[in-house]
Amino acid sequence: MILHGNQRGGGQDLAKHLLKEENDHVEVHELRGFVANDLGSALGETHAIARGTRAKQYLFSLSLNPPPEADVSTADFKKAISKVEDRLGLSGQPRAIVFHEKENRRHCHVVWSRIDPKQMKAIPLPYTKRSLQEVSRELYIEHGWSMPSGFVRSEERDPRNFTMAQWQQARRTGKDPRGIKTALQDCWAVSDSKQAFQSALKSRGFTLARGDRRGFVAIDQLCEIYSIPKWMGVKTQTVKNRLGDPASLPSVEEARTEIADMMQQKIRTLRDQQETAIHSRLDDLAMKRKSLMSAQHKEREAMVQAQQKRAYSELLTRRERYRKGLWGLVDRVTGRHKRVTKLNEKEMQACTLRDQKQRDELVFKQMEQSRAIQKRMERLRSFDHARGQSLDRDYQQYADIKAKVREQFEVMRAERKPHGPQGPKHEH
Repeated sequence: MILHGNQRGGGQDLAKHLLKEENDHVEVHELRGFVANDLGSALGETHAIARGTRAKQYLFSLSLNPPPEADVSTADFKKAISKVEDRLGLSGQPRAIVFHEKENRRHCHVVWSRIDPKQMKAIPLPYTKRSLQEVSRELYIEHGWSMPSGFVRSEERDPRNFTMAQWQQARRTGKDPRGIKTALQDCWAVSDSKQAFQSALKSRGFTLARGDRRGFVAIDQLCEIYSIPKWMGVKTQTVKNRLGDPASLPSVEEARTEIADMMQQKIRTLRDQQETAIHSRLDDLAMKRKSLMSAQHKEREAMVQAQQKRAYSELLTRRERYRKGLWGLVDRVTGRHKRVTKLNEKEMQACTLRDQKQRDELVFKQMEQSRAIQKRMERLRSFDHARGQSLDRDYQQYADIKAKVREQFEVMRAERKPHGPQGPKHEH
């Protein structure tokens, strides 16, 4: 959810803007802490109080815009508003909440008074942009919405502890060289030995390995190699003095194979967790659909019974229009009986059409209810398929890494074999 906020004055102009008829629907949802019961007068109250202070920007105006595909409930909007209040220090301040709907999208506006009536001063709001961005990021994570790239952090973490959401975030983020360098330098800064450095690297998703010429390298979860001296910005001898002999460390080939195995296991675990979660949600939706069908059947039966009861009552009313005995004979002679018959037929036809329309409306409503559940199930299946393909590609990536390592190992082993009984020839 994108949050845009700013300090401002001009309460009356703001009220007019928020109530513009250019939107399809406008709802003043809440006026809290005001005497007035309309938006213009409420913001006028704030202006009147602000005149007793030096504050010119006595209001804080916020817009909350969910992703286009999201249907956000009023309760979730209010939870987000509470988060912002707490973060900015506006809890308990008078506020107005206005909902707008336009082109099938719903968004929300909130206006707070910044004036503290006890101290008669405006509440300071430093770093609002940063605070709102943090709340935005939390809301994207909380609701599982696809996060804009500007909100994604580039922190390095141990991928063995990733949740599915963290795994997907890591894939979206990619590798930021600045983030890698910062992570490696942080590990170096907090370590005073090889064991401490190795542990710090591990917590950030790196493996310490033995490189060529007995040097030290770090390998990340994508099996990319980083020279410790180069990325630390320190001399090779300084690294050797702190870390000592690298002989006990795995080689690059061994480390990459181990990482690939570990990551494949993690991907399998994530895939299993996803399938379990998706199937559980699909089962829940299937039960909801079954329960809905049962309720719909009862609703239709109740309507049929009500219509039948009403139809019988209307039939009796129409029958009562026919007079009996001598008066009935008079009605046939004068033509009244014929007129009553025509009236009854017309009414019966109208009642039949009315009842059919009522049944159709119920059918359409129920179809929409069923369609909503079906769409959710289809989205889940589509989501499961797309994410499954993504995980399969990740799994194959590590299979390719292991195959390449084996190929390199075979080449190296072949090069080390003596050529003939006298061994390899050397050029001088």
